[in-house]
Amino acid sequence: MGKEMIGLPIVGMVMAEVAQVGLMIMGKAAMSHGMPNFVFVFYSNALASLILLPASFLFHRSHRPPLTFSNLCWFFLLGLLGCFAQISGYAGIYYSSPTLATAMLNLIPGLTFILAVAF
Repeated sequence: MGKEMIGLPIVGMVMAEVAQVGLMIMGKAAMSHGMPNFVFVFYSNALASLILLPASFLFHRSHRPPLTFSNLCWFFLLGLLGCFAQISGYAGIYYSSPTLATAMLNLIPGLTFILAVAF
């Protein structure tokens, strides 16, 4: 790995955190002006789909898994859980602040470690 590639994971994580915090701040601002959190989650997921779907078709066209009923069920379950988590998170932001939600995001790696050790 070259010297220019060493900092690439760090840059990626910083960009991911900035995107999450920015989305939380935009969500708080939108909900303060009356937008329901269901609508905000729908718009943010629609925008993410519009950005990521063309990229996945371009870069992963050759090694795409078969589209079976089992895979479709898993995709649906993952989407449902992801939307439920986002709606719950934005409901929490509505009643508190984006700062608290961002601080709670920092607990996820620790909780993941505890669950990995326990199971």
